[in-house]
Amino acid sequence: MGKITGFLEYNRENNTDIPVEERIKNFKEFHVPLNDDRRREQAARCMDCGVPFCQSAMKLKGMVTGCPLHNLIPETNDALYRGHTEHALQRLLKTASFPEFTGRVCPALCEKACINGEYGDPVSIHDNELYIIEHAFANGYMTPRTPRVRSGKKVAVIGSGPSGLAAADLLNRRGHEVCVYERDDRIGGLLMYGIPNMKLDKAVIERRIELMQEEGVTFITGTNVGSDITAEEITSLYDAVILCCGAKQARSLQGADPDRIGDIYYAVDFLKSTTSSLLGRQDKIRDRSVDDFMKGRDFISAANKNVVVVGGGDTGNDCIGTVIRHGCKSVTALEMMPAPPVTRAEDNPWPQWPKVLKTDYGHEEAIALFGHDPRIYETTVKEYVTDKKDNLKSIVISGVTFKDRKMELVPGTEREIPCELLLIAAGFTGCEKYTPEAFGVELGDRGTVKTAEGGYATSKAGIFAAGDMRRGQSLVVWAISEGRACAAEADRYLMGYTNLREW
Repeated sequence: MGKITGFLEYNRENNTDIPVEERIKNFKEFHVPLNDDRRREQAARCMDCGVPFCQSAMKLKGMVTGCPLHNLIPETNDALYRGHTEHALQRLLKTASFPEFTGRVCPALCEKACINGEYGDPVSIHDNELYIIEHAFANGYMTPRTPRVRSGKKVAVIGSGPSGLAAADLLNRRGHEVCVYERDDRIGGLLMYGIPNMKLDKAVIERRIELMQEEGVTFITGTNVGSDITAEEITSLYDAVILCCGAKQARSLQGADPDRIGDIYYAVDFLKSTTSSLLGRQDKIRDRSVDDFMKGRDFISAANKNVVVVGGGDTGNDCIGTVIRHGCKSVTALEMMPAPPVTRAEDNPWPQWPKVLKTDYGHEEAIALFGHDPRIYETTVKEYVTDKKDNLKSIVISGVTFKDRKMELVPGTEREIPCELLLIAAGFTGCEKYTPEAFGVELGDRGTVKTAEGGYATSKAGIFAAGDMRRGQSLVVWAISEGRACAAEADRYLMGYTNLREW
């Protein structure tokens, strides 16, 4: 697998990044890929390790390590190293529905399980995967795979995020007639409106949607199922329904009422406003400078404001990167939990998921721009101070501690900091209820759609659920995995058997 001594001969080399001072001037992707020869050297670092944990998706101490899609990683790396890029693509597409998405936004669970990472640097699996799929698009390998025979069965997929797209892709290839419904004006769900352009260029999503349309998938946007069209109409038109509406019920902060206090927003609403503006003015602005973008007035602006982001996940980081591009005066990120260690603790050995400090692109940009890490740990918002018009002007923050898993404020740690824009990136509490209620399916304790244990069938025959709507807030790669597995179960329901492979 790969070059037997490759891991000894070549050091890990990542795709390079455009310098911070240049990349914050626009909303473009900023990773610069390696050339073909250097990428093959990186693939050569994949050794014949015998037991490839990278493709295992094992749960160790409650955390998964390894690829949830079970990608055939040693095989694709071997083919890439030998220059057989078309064969590498075919092995990758056996399990990966959208490598162009995961190659950009996945935190690379595979790399955390790579044996080279036990004492050194893991194989650059994430960047190798992205190279393979982008090379394929650039060289005409990605052509429509239209099914030769249609089954006569019709499936509705409600929601066009990664799980919905994955389910639609497999069911269409199986020969079913698939229609995807999306309430927003564009296909992609959180891929489109929850992830900033500099992290996932929307042209990448549009390219995949065009390919799926050529393959026979139908997309209907601007249609809210349960409102614009009833659940009864959907079930009368289709033989099976798959609910993939995400877990978009945002978790709030105590006392943070956007209806009462101006300039408080949920993170996804803020990110969506910027992306919507970019896309709405794409002929004039999409690939131009931030200065040109900021002349518009159709988005939530962070310009010249002291911004506070509450929440330390990927969405919080994306907010930091976005407000910096807006030209914020300052940005502070509050995290309730303690700062993780810089290196692995002794009780967190390989191949467990490494519980270590992650400094993402938004944090890097804030450090470069303002001279310090924007994150303040073990801290939350205690009070909101407004002006005479009820617009936010500052907040009082406080240290926190946890006793019996309950958060408590630490007396004497309060201090007031300026804040004219507060973004809540504190996660989600489950799916929005109106769609499952319209279809009459049960919800579980976590506010997600309840399905049969280990499966995707809901309490209503012929109705299935996948992705965050079933699993709860999670990663894009898990959503794709869920969509594929759900497609196989729905296919079995429709045909009495399935030849679809979940992975």
